[in-house]
Amino acid sequence: MENNTTISENALVTTLCNSIQTLGRGFDVTSDIRLLYCKGTPGSRLLHIDEEHTENLEISENQVIPNVSIDIECAKGRSSTETTPVWPFHEMANYFNEKSNVPGHVPLGSFNAMFNFTGSWQLDAAATKSLTMVGRVMPLFKVKLSKSNLVLRDDVKHAVPYSWDPASLASFIENYGTHIVTSVTIGGRDVVYIRQHQSSPLSVLDIENYVKDIGDQRFSDLKSHTTAGPLKYKDKDVTVIFRRRGGDDLEQSYAKWAQTVEAAPDVINMTFIPIVSLLEGVPGIKHLSRAIELYLEYKPPIEDLQYFLDFQISRVWAPEQNNLQRKEPVCPSLQFSLMGPKLYISPDQVTVGRKPVTGLRLSLEGSKHNRLAIHLQHLVSLPKILQPHWDAHVAIGAPRWHGPEEQDSRWFEPIKWKNFSHVSTAPIEYTDTCIGDLSGVHIVTGAQLGVWDFGAKSVLHLKLLFSKVPGCTIRRSVWDHSPANLSAPQRPDGSSTSLSNEKTPDDRRLDGSNQFGKLAKIVDATEMSKGPQDMPGHWLVTGAKLGVDKGKIMLRIKPIYCLLISLRLPPGIEMNGGVEVCWESRPMVTYWPVRKNPNTEFGPASQQELQKQTKGDGHVVATSPPRDSFFRPRRTSQ
Repeated sequence: MENNTTISENALVTTLCNSIQTLGRGFDVTSDIRLLYCKGTPGSRLLHIDEEHTENLEISENQVIPNVSIDIECAKGRSSTETTPVWPFHEMANYFNEKSNVPGHVPLGSFNAMFNFTGSWQLDAAATKSLTMVGRVMPLFKVKLSKSNLVLRDDVKHAVPYSWDPASLASFIENYGTHIVTSVTIGGRDVVYIRQHQSSPLSVLDIENYVKDIGDQRFSDLKSHTTAGPLKYKDKDVTVIFRRRGGDDLEQSYAKWAQTVEAAPDVINMTFIPIVSLLEGVPGIKHLSRAIELYLEYKPPIEDLQYFLDFQISRVWAPEQNNLQRKEPVCPSLQFSLMGPKLYISPDQVTVGRKPVTGLRLSLEGSKHNRLAIHLQHLVSLPKILQPHWDAHVAIGAPRWHGPEEQDSRWFEPIKWKNFSHVSTAPIEYTDTCIGDLSGVHIVTGAQLGVWDFGAKSVLHLKLLFSKVPGCTIRRSVWDHSPANLSAPQRPDGSSTSLSNEKTPDDRRLDGSNQFGKLAKIVDATEMSKGPQDMPGHWLVTGAKLGVDKGKIMLRIKPIYCLLISLRLPPGIEMNGGVEVCWESRPMVTYWPVRKNPNTEFGPASQQELQKQTKGDGHVVATSPPRDSFFRPRRTSQ
């Protein structure tokens, strides 16, 4: 018995000491609240803490933690019941934010972890009807910073980039986090989280009754409870998740588990303060503040944050629209029935030069809204990652137009009737570029609609202009069939989540929902584009195709979005090939380097070690994960 008491005391003291060392350290609040997710080494605080004046911290009569800064307080906690009403997604997210003292509406990592959310709150909110929770919380101790005037260390202030430099901003967030830990509560927590999906027919009263029943059962000693994972409630699209922190989770009874909390305490809550709130007067604070806001809003992978930030540039549509009335041009036309209206096709070439295209759309123009045109969405400036490869002084060769073959009728689809106009649905992409091509990639920089005149059976087709981006390769490229407006839901305040795709009055005028006439029923004017809400948030168009769906002419693009990776190799290393590796449905490119220097050792697994096998489509699939997902050469000692 004495030995068990000693172990219990040691575990409590160790956890409490680790929590004290955590105070003042950086933290990324997109992560769950765990001590191991703190930035830096134990004790590497971002704040000035008085380490010279210390005192002993008495936990009990026999337990003392020596040399604790006078800027740190410790208080005992009291057990309580934690129950919430049946709330919508955003109210529950705000509740978690308030517990962690984090302002704003964006969900934290702890919220996502408890309810098994993906982290893409736009999609999670759309799929969730309501949330609630019931549980017991046993806080043993809470340690916190007692200073009211917190001051950052000078080296942290000096690390703030003065300008909008995506690489430096991403490095700052990776090294220091988004917030600073101000308090840590240790103890135990046994909570049941209930998540009602949109398809659930249950009413709020049904959920409340179920929560009461499950709470009474879970936290009484009438029965033992063996459930530890998520359950579905009577096939009513309600997910129930049982979670414990601290204590011995092998104890099924709540009463017996509660007795083990002191012997195995864990962190059950943290509070934070934003780093930027302590940077008043520091040059570059506005850039860091915006970078952190974007990171918390969209939560791109930290390894992609630099490129994500680089692509958060304003976007506009080409050609520019004006209100000047001009004479209607002479255009070829399509006819869908014997007596029906004609749809005129604008043959204008729309080009944007060296400005990356991020989306396309069809539009009905003219005073009668009877002229079909194509528009391109592009970045107003060049991301920094592309400047060494695509700036004005870089030779990239002449752009090339690509389109379908006029004689290839396999792709011809009728719009309404077989005896009238058709659409060529052939995909348009630069076929000479493939995943792993080291010579460069070709991206869309222009588009044009055209008509092949076959009498009543005229065929609408699409041509694209491709420009080369040397020194880059495609990491991922897939066809996208999701309209842009489906992936940009509303914030709790009603504003749009899209930061760089806001519509001007001219854009709204051109939107298909505002167009008049019968021809609006034949043209799908949905914008096809990717923005920051689409992981990983930095995409470019590499292809497009026309289509017909239920009598409507539509446009689809290929993410058509690709993720560009700049090929910058260390001295003495060159590439000799690439292979697309699909692991857990996440394609990537792994390169096999040629060793020029005999003192160079390579980190990734070899081709043989991947135990690859070839599918019918020619892709290579790894049957076991590689040791390293990316190309990371390392040097051996001379």
